[in-house]
Amino acid sequence: MAAERARADESGSGARVVEPEGPAARAGRELPRIVEKTLMSCDAILDKVRTALGRSPGQPIAEPPPVRLRVADVDAEARAAGMLRAVEALAGKTRRAATGADARAYVGAVLDGKTAVASNAPFLRECGIVDLPGVQSGFTDRAALRALCATADVGITSADYALADTGTLVMLASPAEARLISLLPPVHIAVVPKERVLSGLDELLTVLPLPAEQTSSMVLITGPSRTADIEQILVRGVHGPGEIHVVVVG
Repeated sequence: MAAERARADESGSGARVVEPEGPAARAGRELPRIVEKTLMSCDAILDKVRTALGRSPGQPIAEPPPVRLRVADVDAEARAAGMLRAVEALAGKTRRAATGADARAYVGAVLDGKTAVASNAPFLRECGIVDLPGVQSGFTDRAALRALCATADVGITSADYALADTGTLVMLASPAEARLISLLPPVHIAVVPKERVLSGLDELLTVLPLPAEQTSSMVLITGPSRTADIEQILVRGVHGPGEIHVVVVG
């Protein structure tokens, strides 16, 4: 054994010892093959899709069909009633207020000593809601508004539109309707005049075909916040208010 070691030493200091190939080296060679196989699979899938659509590679995309919007012929009273039914079906709470004073009384009863932040929507001021005890409004500073929304029990807004068929509130972000008020407090109260209740999404896109030209954000709120991501168990209030009240006035 000693003689063999000596002969190895005599072979010269420049001799290189061949070591077994490690897993990192093998992975470096295998990765390009895996990527190539994946790309080939993608090409095969896309080719099948093209064939099913009757198209060929490089064929120009056809013009999309014209947009078809169907606006239901429903009177204002039926829209208001449908809106409230849809909200109740989503576990929301509703009130049909004949006047702004009636809406103010309902909101005051819901608050019952709780703290609240109200948006700068003119309709809330018309109803006298911003003057209720415990309600703060008129914020223009974002940091101050964020701090209050993080601690307030209730957020009160109006809505730019409401969709009767799904019970959806349509909120366009603006100085009058800050998004945080409807998203951060655990309870959301929306006070909406009857005239803003539309039949559904098709009518909204007829009235407001290009929302991005009017606002940086259009939020659609349909019932209390809910998720069933974990084990398909429905939980409310995870990503937003767990309780919502919709008051239709008029």
